Amino acid sequence: MKRDTRLAALGAAVILVAGIVASVVQTDGGDVRVSDLRFAGSGGAIMSALLYAPKSATAKTPAPAILAVHGYINSRETQSGFAIEFARRGYVVLCLDQTGHGYSDSPAFANGFGGPDGLAYLRSLDIVDKDNIGLEGHSMGGWTVLAAAAAMPDAYKSMVLEGSSTGAPFAMEGSPAWPRNLGVVFSTMDEFSPLMWGVARGKDAPDSPKLKAVFGADSTIEAGRVYGSKSAGTARALFQPKTTHPGDHLSAEAIGYAISWFDSTLEGARPLAASSQTWFWKELATLAAFAGFVVFVLGAGGALLGIPAFAPLAKPLPTPAASKGAALWAGGAIAAAVPVLTFFPFFKLATKVVKASAFWPQNITNQIMVWALLNGAISLALFLAWHFASNRKKGGSAEAYGLAIGLRDGLKTAALAACSVGAGALLLLASDFLFKIDFRFWVVALKPMSLVQFKAFLAYLVPFTAFFLMSSVATNGQLRPAGAKAAGRYLFAICSGAGGFLVFLLAQYAPLLAGGTLLSPAEPLNVIIAVQFLPLLSITSLFSVWFFEKTGRAWAGAFVNGLFVTWYIVAGQAFHFMVQ
Repeated sequence: MKRDTRLAALGAAVILVAGIVASVVQTDGGDVRVSDLRFAGSGGAIMSALLYAPKSATAKTPAPAILAVHGYINSRETQSGFAIEFARRGYVVLCLDQTGHGYSDSPAFANGFGGPDGLAYLRSLDIVDKDNIGLEGHSMGGWTVLAAAAAMPDAYKSMVLEGSSTGAPFAMEGSPAWPRNLGVVFSTMDEFSPLMWGVARGKDAPDSPKLKAVFGADSTIEAGRVYGSKSAGTARALFQPKTTHPGDHLSAEAIGYAISWFDSTLEGARPLAASSQTWFWKELATLAAFAGFVVFVLGAGGALLGIPAFAPLAKPLPTPAASKGAALWAGGAIAAAVPVLTFFPFFKLATKVVKASAFWPQNITNQIMVWALLNGAISLALFLAWHFASNRKKGGSAEAYGLAIGLRDGLKTAALAACSVGAGALLLLASDFLFKIDFRFWVVALKPMSLVQFKAFLAYLVPFTAFFLMSSVATNGQLRPAGAKAAGRYLFAICSGAGGFLVFLLAQYAPLLAGGTLLSPAEPLNVIIAVQFLPLLSITSLFSVWFFEKTGRAWAGAFVNGLFVTWYIVAGQAFHFMVQ
């Protein structure tokens, strides 16, 4: 118990230190105020944003400003690298949650993605120089700022499209005269190049007929060259960082191009070299906070088992009845392969069988849910076949598999999981309140839930928990390497749980890095979604083994994983159905 208490204390300490470091970086040592805002948008919709306001920006000395918008199924915090660097240079930055994303009212795609509302609010601030406003958006965030520019054509001075384009769905076609002073930052390995600019590879963007039309050029666009006139508002420039579509957020080169474009098209910013960037320290700090959260939940769960209320749950490990030798390795390989082989087919099937509704309002979450339930069913079928064909005679039973549990212990186990994850949630809420951060690295993010998100969380919780119960039984009852040291047990669980996605992502991105296209070029969104499966399934494998070895049962790990993953997914996804 003492060791678990120390582990929980270590996790909490890491979160505290990480929060302090992240706060210092994103406030530029106290020179920038970061505020969490809600404001009324079109039709009474409540919009959410983070406002980065340099202390030098006042009503007497208004500063240039930038509306910065994230892409699809991301949130305002995803733009923090851009926001931190803009604010350090004296820009007032409004990082907007698109409609249906983050804490902005649903549904997604409504009201020009929220772009016109965001620009109108930014212009209403007395600390903003209304003659020097820039618009920056990544991916679908580019369409958001285009919608703002279309609704208020005289309300901004220049624009940066990061991994985005004009003329995409829901956006307006560009021309040599619209939008004003356009900087296009499009990476050489962008996964969405066919959608955005009609070319097979990101590095082919200079030859895109669509891009040439926007630039008013007949020949290949020369990257870095300025076309048109900044003073007339017709300037155009293409920049091509060497990264991927989501990689724009972790690219000093991509962020630097945006800085340089606004510095050359807006007036009043603090002169600071584009190469001078500090945002990555904040990214590392919030990664450490995420790791601290995982460590804290492990320690908290173990420590809680030492108090009288939960002590009866700490049972010895059951007598092993798992696979051995070649059967163990074959089972691990199957466990790793099936979720990957079914990933695209089950996601596609989900779009046909489960539509966004008041009960399950998130399309992407619905796809993941269907994938999880069907994989749980496959795992159950394989497990039962193994049990009845060979393992029942070797001692296989509900007790040996960690399934035997009474109603009272089952309820206590659910409470143990809720307390362990809930205590971690309180640390996240404290970090949000004190430091204005969530726990994240890149697009892998754990955010506090709003009331609307919490209602959706309750609706999705049972199906995801059912999946993790089956996963826990397979991991600990069927695929637990008997006699292996702790490191070996955890490593085997992580490899069988997440190893398939590691192979999948390597197979997808090796061709992209080498030649400029994914192995599955028609599935860029789902491939990017799969990136998050790798750390998530690694963490859930860790939780599964940890709590099984603490309780001798599969249930505690399943409940912890169900709570954690459902929270993670719902808080980070878009609402496609209007809910309140």
